[in-house]
Amino acid sequence: MSVYVDPLMVWGGSNAPRCFRFKSSCHMYADKLQELHRLAKKIGLKKEWFQDKTLKHYDLTESKRKLAVKHGAIEKSFNHMVRYMRRQHVRKEL
Repeated sequence: MSVYVDPLMVWGGSNAPRCFRFKSSCHMYADKLQELHRLAKKIGLKKEWFQDKTLKHYDLTESKRKLAVKHGAIEKSFNHMVRYMRRQHVRKEL
């Protein structure tokens, strides 16, 4: 399986932008969209929560992250996610 999750990030208290619904979250992303959506469905995410503006991903809360890992998602660093996102952006431009 090639679905990844980065570490939970705390997006910070009263100064956090209103767009952050949760105090902490992470990203779940994958090499193949089909695998990403399959795992998302398995852990109870709605397809309309999928985001694709910069990185094709779902935001996960702590409990959903644990479920994703339990079902085979690979834990990666935040830097891995950033490098992955940049590679995807370069491919899009080619």
